Amino acid sequence: MMQLLSIAIGGAAGALCRYGMSNGIYAILGRGFPYGTLAVNLVGSVIMGTVYVMMTERMDISPEWRAGITIGLLGAFTTFSAFSIETLNLLEAGESLKAGLNILLSVSLCISGCWLGMILGRQI
Repeated sequence: MMQLLSIAIGGAAGALCRYGMSNGIYAILGRGFPYGTLAVNLVGSVIMGTVYVMMTERMDISPEWRAGITIGLLGAFTTFSAFSIETLNLLEAGESLKAGLNILLSVSLCISGCWLGMILGRQI
């Protein structure tokens, strides 16, 4: 139960951080390119990599805190951070083919899925 609460609190904070950061970036650079989303995804991926290593290799952090930070906070801030760490874990494990497939499928399928969702949403 504590893990779920930690994820929920982290998720709320992550969503608010994403909103604030992306809107701040758009206010500075405009909306001609998805600068806000790109910035959030890049920052979230950097933070995920850093926090993941710190929590798994350097610190003794409870499962509740790990879940609240990675799944909740960073998951709500950007799911791209989860994709990034999973792909890097595959690469570090020597699973280059799986990592490449994850990249190819994630990008192509998710963009295609979003496009399909847009088409379906426009039909409703």
